[in-house]
Amino acid sequence: MRKGSLLILDGIEHTVVRVQAGEVDSYALIVEAFQKPIYRYCCRLLGSRTEAEDAVQEILVKAYQRIGTYRPIASFSSWLYKIAYHHCLSMIRKRQSQIKFMALFQPDPPAESPEQLMDRYIFNEHLTFALAKLKTEERNLLVLRIFEEQSFPEIAEILDKNTDAVKKKYRRTITKLGKMLNAQKGGTEWCGNEALLKRK
Repeated sequence: MRKGSLLILDGIEHTVVRVQAGEVDSYALIVEAFQKPIYRYCCRLLGSRTEAEDAVQEILVKAYQRIGTYRPIASFSSWLYKIAYHHCLSMIRKRQSQIKFMALFQPDPPAESPEQLMDRYIFNEHLTFALAKLKTEERNLLVLRIFEEQSFPEIAEILDKNTDAVKKKYRRTITKLGKMLNAQKGGTEWCGNEALLKRK
């Protein structure tokens, strides 16, 4: 969700001010505006619709609880995505710990449920596989840039990094992803690399 100038209060920013002033019912407008994009973001990052459904509710509750700390130095969208990123990162770390723990008692991997199979095919099979092979930070960067169409300054705000560093990391990650996709397709050249690198 693009904002233009970070210092100009648009509709969402005005709504945030009203919520901060005690008009709690106005938070429903924020939920309506961000529920789907945040769900989509969580789904891409976590790779599971079930986990994403839980995550988006928890993220919006966290945002409400912390909304008093928000200041329009950066866009509200960036502020909210930062909460979502750290929440998903925590979920991924917890999941990895659980997998390692369960492996001690269950040497053979469990069969996928019908729901898990469906989750695995939500996105393009080759792209989903390649994204899963990336590091969490790399995958998050691509999801924010490509699927959520966040600007580099917005991503830098979300990740607490320098904008130029984010751009360099993005280009390296795009190259890495392209090589993975080419390998999956038997060496067929992936044409998305150049177009993605030209995005402003």
